[in-house]
Amino acid sequence: MSKKPAKAPSRSPAQTVVRRLQKSSKPAAQKPAKVAAKRPAGPAPDHIAERIARALEAIATHLATTHAGAAPALDLNAADAFVWHPDGRLSTVPRVSRVEIDLLKGIDRMRDILIENTERFANGLPANNALLWGARGMGKSSLVKAAHAGINVARKPADRLKLIEIHREDIESLPALMDILRAAPFHFIVFCDDLSFDGNDASYKSLKAVLEGGIEGRPENVILYATSNRRHLLARDMIENERSTAINPGEAVEEKVSLSDRFGLWLGFHRCSQDEYLAMVKGYCSHFDIAVAEDQLEREALEWATTRGSRSGRVAWQFTQDLAGRLGVRLTTQKAAQ
Repeated sequence: MSKKPAKAPSRSPAQTVVRRLQKSSKPAAQKPAKVAAKRPAGPAPDHIAERIARALEAIATHLATTHAGAAPALDLNAADAFVWHPDGRLSTVPRVSRVEIDLLKGIDRMRDILIENTERFANGLPANNALLWGARGMGKSSLVKAAHAGINVARKPADRLKLIEIHREDIESLPALMDILRAAPFHFIVFCDDLSFDGNDASYKSLKAVLEGGIEGRPENVILYATSNRRHLLARDMIENERSTAINPGEAVEEKVSLSDRFGLWLGFHRCSQDEYLAMVKGYCSHFDIAVAEDQLEREALEWATTRGSRSGRVAWQFTQDLAGRLGVRLTTQKAAQ
């Protein structure tokens, strides 16, 4: 009967650990020599710390210099119009691109109301924020700039009304602008052209607080004029989505449309008639001394409007530019499209 081979004696855990340590402690000579390291030895830790400290000092110096130069001393006497930048700067506008108020046709009622409101404000009397809404190209922004210029015609430099434009994307910085203007000695129209809100944009809430509702309130020397193609400043689908998905649709819709309620003065601009459109064209031609037979002028102006698919003050101005170019007439006074 054959005997089974004897089993190797089992090692205890302690013996196993000792054996592993013995293997790892063999002299390096037993292993094949490795190729010398390719990378040079790194800089000493003290040298690295010194370089980091110098870099941080340079960054701090640059930031301090940039911050000091970002907001120079504000000279409100330098111009009557400024553009607001969200970093706290007001850049001057030496020459405002505008249309003479007499050339704005078909908006007589809105013109008279806005000028009266602006004049009261400039004289230190109560006045309302104004929202100019409606059809595109009908002179909303042109009316704001023309009203500002008309009010300042006979005013002394110390009493002149200042116009400050804020871009739609900078609305969230409006409270910072109000803080700057609150203590200034002038009266200001803060003007935002083409104001509207889409999608999940919630910046309209900060505008609501500035107009009415905040604990500080709107400064007495500041009034806000805005233009928009939308009466409620919000896209229709935003309101419809609230009606269909909100727990309490009525409250949700009220919260969104309440923004336009902060404007005490609503001025609606609607599409002009053919006669009003032709009156705009004739007014421009008369102002710039463009000599052309009346029947030819009307025929070409109507053809131009037909190809554009609309009639408006902007279309009338664009036709006038085309006509002047074809006849070799220079438009010496710069005008902006409505």
